[in-house]
Amino acid sequence: MARVEFRNVVKEYHDEKRGTFTAVAGSNFVIEDKEFVVFVGPSGCGKTTSLRMIAGLERQSSGDIIIGDRIVNELHPKDRDIAMVFQDYALYPHMTIKENLSFGLKNLKRPKAEIEKKVMDASNILGLTEMLDRKPRELSGGQRQRVAVGRAIVRDPQVFLFDEPLSNLDAKLRIQMRVELSELHKRLGATIVYVTHDQVEAMTLGERIVVMNKGRIQQIASPGVLYNEPQNMFVAGFIGSPAMNFMDARIENGNVHIEGASFALTDAMVKGLRAYEGKEVVLGIRPEHIYGEEFAEKMNVSKENSMKSNVQVIENLGAETLLYFRVGARMVTARVNPETEARIGQMMTFVFDRNKLHFFDPATEERILF
Repeated sequence: MARVEFRNVVKEYHDEKRGTFTAVAGSNFVIEDKEFVVFVGPSGCGKTTSLRMIAGLERQSSGDIIIGDRIVNELHPKDRDIAMVFQDYALYPHMTIKENLSFGLKNLKRPKAEIEKKVMDASNILGLTEMLDRKPRELSGGQRQRVAVGRAIVRDPQVFLFDEPLSNLDAKLRIQMRVELSELHKRLGATIVYVTHDQVEAMTLGERIVVMNKGRIQQIASPGVLYNEPQNMFVAGFIGSPAMNFMDARIENGNVHIEGASFALTDAMVKGLRAYEGKEVVLGIRPEHIYGEEFAEKMNVSKENSMKSNVQVIENLGAETLLYFRVGARMVTARVNPETEARIGQMMTFVFDRNKLHFFDPATEERILF
């Protein structure tokens, strides 16, 4: 296996009508040997373009791409020692599963015994042994995806590249395949670069996550750091489901004021926000850190920072309940105990966990560090 590195990689497209469009703007990162890294972001953010540049399917406009100890800028995809798993499986419908798995190795003119061994090893790992004589049309979506992964495994590449491989599967099957891919990574000790638009998929699979937006890397970190220490409002709003709440606020005399309430701050917050005294900020808090008054005490959360508001919408999800209420013009979400007796229209006291407040500069949208 091998590490992957981008050094100031830029990808631009030129169009007569639109002019120059920058799909990837000066990316720098290192994916370590045997690491599972996920690229995530909305459509058009540059994540798939980045993956395709690693594969050699797209040529960067400038910068260097390194795989292992080689700069691969000029190398053809087949010479980069990578294997790619696509969203649409790309299986040959007229071939059996065994023939699909062995096709690439036969083209490379590998010895027959080696091909047989690698196909059987991959089949055993992925639970395909009983299906080798079937055609792709006889398999379920999840089974076809396993075949696509198996076809990559038999190549024994330095780097595995996955381009939204689970997006065509139903929700239950996606969960199952996420578990299987995670276990496969541990078993193979492989370097994996994985692209998805699904932040839940990214958080459950990635050892580190590269969050992208509009061609730029917003933050590279572990799932825990992204969730608890987002670098800016985009990351804070994109990572987490439901998304982080944002509210217009003002810092005055060691307190943060939002419409309808004034909250006390910790000593560290007061010190860190000193430069914003008398100024506007954006207050952020995750839904699970807003409690119904009746449950705040059970969670040992001080009721000091609380406000009253009418419940606008209730989503009962079984294991949890989401309550929606307004703070000024913004709709705010609270993830509360499912035992709540809240009703639509009810005036309710919501308790904000003071230790879980985030603050962002409204001009730069960067998180204010304490």
